[in-house]
Amino acid sequence: MGVEVDVARAARLIAEPARAAMLEALLSGVALSAGELARAAGVSAATASEHLSRLVAGGLVEVHRTGRHRYHRLAAPEVAHALEALALISPARPVSSLRRARADTALRYVRSCYDHLAGRLGTALHDGLVADGSLAVGGDGYLLTDAGQRRLVAVGVDVVAARAARRAFARSCLDFTERRPHLAGALGAALRQLCLDRGWLVRRAAGHRALRLTDTGRRDLPAAFAIDLPPPD
Repeated sequence: MGVEVDVARAARLIAEPARAAMLEALLSGVALSAGELARAAGVSAATASEHLSRLVAGGLVEVHRTGRHRYHRLAAPEVAHALEALALISPARPVSSLRRARADTALRYVRSCYDHLAGRLGTALHDGLVADGSLAVGGDGYLLTDAGQRRLVAVGVDVVAARAARRAFARSCLDFTERRPHLAGALGAALRQLCLDRGWLVRRAAGHRALRLTDTGRRDLPAAFAIDLPPPD
């Protein structure tokens, strides 16, 4: 097998605006139907179906069937990392409405980056775990120290399942709004899942990456991770 890769092929798939909008919606980490992705991209059902076929054939999206229903999600965490990296070098969209401004503010505060947490709250969690010695640089990203494991297990993070996952355990992902790292990998995914399961964070809507910090989260999350919540914009 050759070692050269066809970057242009992947770039062409992502570059079409409707497909880019669909991929951005799937960065929420939630599997979405073709209809939901059509609405996210602002295209007809037939056009969405054609775009999704290309994304599936190109290896960027995969389809899962539940009974008669078909749902789409990003094919691998690497797709999410590539999209987040592209966001770092992409120009910001003009803010054309109050609704858009509010959506941007919500994205900057806390959002899903596929299956882990990003934004100001995501980087604050990362920084807190590094500062208190729970995470140490090593391996292919971070090592979870013994003290860090005890702390996260006590909070309720499923560290055992994260270690067993067939992916990087803990790595950094450069946050495109904060320009600093947040925590990715299986451990980052476990942290996000804990926050959702405990009701500290809730999804705003299907196809939207922004999450909302609840009153419960505002009360309990700082104590669980010994961090100060970043102030709202």
